[in-house]
Amino acid sequence: MSRDLHPARLAAAQAAPDTEPSDTIETRLWLEEHEWLYGLLHSEDNVAPMFRFPDLIGACVSLVFADDDATTRIFQFLGTELVLRPPATPRRRESMWRAQYELLQALQRSPANRHPHPKFQLDQLTTACVALARRLADADARVLHQARLNMADRSSRWRLPRPG
Repeated sequence: MSRDLHPARLAAAQAAPDTEPSDTIETRLWLEEHEWLYGLLHSEDNVAPMFRFPDLIGACVSLVFADDDATTRIFQFLGTELVLRPPATPRRRESMWRAQYELLQALQRSPANRHPHPKFQLDQLTTACVALARRLADADARVLHQARLNMADRSSRWRLPRPG
């Protein structure tokens, strides 16, 4: 028996189905965009609550997808800028919230990412959203504000288990 869990909690954790999807999905960010978010993570404006990488990445994706031309802007960035970076550019492993992952997954499966077009992967799509959000006027404040909006939206849908 684990020392960290009360026996009733341990039994509940062991009985939980493994098929339940995680709230976050792993992705990778190219180094330049990761460094910008790392700076935002540790900025004095990121307080009460302090948002972490899933929140910051999710906010960037949400901001980009708020525009009607999101698909065009993302693929334009990928095809004109990211494609010119060395393919072995270092990446950092992070997580994002499922809601924003699903937006990127739909884009990854879209006709714009199929033959005869180049096939871009999740890390490239995620990086594009962070890069595009970074270019917005007052980017830091807008990303933190969007992180708050995303958190409020997630919180309104959370279902806490009933006691007993």
